Amino acid sequence: MDESVVAARGLVREFRAPFRRKRVQAVRGLDLDIGRGCVFGLLGPNGSGKTTTILMLLGLLRPTAGDARILGLPAGHRGARRRTGFLPEETRLYEFLTGAETLDHVGKLYGVARQERRQRAEQLLERTGMWADRNRRLHTYSKGMARRIGLAQALMADPELIILDEPTSGLDPIGNREVRTILREVADGGTTILLTSHILADVADVCDEIAIMHRGRLLLRGEVKQLLADAERLAWETGRVPEEQRDKVRRAIEAEGVPVIGVAPPRTTLESLFLETIARDEPIRPTGDGQASKKAKDGDVPGT
Repeated sequence: MDESVVAARGLVREFRAPFRRKRVQAVRGLDLDIGRGCVFGLLGPNGSGKTTTILMLLGLLRPTAGDARILGLPAGHRGARRRTGFLPEETRLYEFLTGAETLDHVGKLYGVARQERRQRAEQLLERTGMWADRNRRLHTYSKGMARRIGLAQALMADPELIILDEPTSGLDPIGNREVRTILREVADGGTTILLTSHILADVADVCDEIAIMHRGRLLLRGEVKQLLADAERLAWETGRVPEEQRDKVRRAIEAEGVPVIGVAPPRTTLESLFLETIARDEPIRPTGDGQASKKAKDGDVPGT
């Protein structure tokens, strides 16, 4: 547990349900380990417990039971917070400050020396594509621009761990790709990244490992490449095969008694894996009007 950047054992968080006397569990016995330099995606539908888990790891919520540690320190410890960057789902910044002033302010809070603050702010403004807008007040920023500055402030103190809640929310395709590139570069430098996202294509592209949560429980976790590999099929990678030769290749393979199902990479998609995992845990039944619905059972907490 001490070797992990993020480590949780038996993590539980209970809340009192609205209009009910009983308490319900938003997170149920969560075990989690994330190593250094890993980009880890925490996935799940709305109400699965992702945000509650993040808040406990940050020390903003106390667990009802279990233990969470960040960089070997108890979650919420001052030393752990100083080495952690955070971008919440909703970008909440001081709108009367400029982008450059925001980064300088965050650097001061982390205790970064003045000269280093200036250098890091300039680097991050360039890196996130915000240099040209560095002197504009934040209230004039679009949502995508605010997310870029939010990412920059999460990186301002050169943290060892970055926790990002929906980091590409509000970004256009170009900004989305740029953020994914930044995250990979940061992780390659040894920083650990824990992120949540509903854009599963982004997760598959940037994450090394993922975990899928549902109704507060961890259903599945592992390396992305292994989880998306289709063990029921086998493919050979070749160079370009001319159109007129493809039938010959197919017939040669089938002559050996091996059926050719199709010519495509033998991978499933993260979206398919996600939906299948959730469906196994809680099948979705159609209602009379054709809409999928299922009432939450006792113990479910919506919205986290």
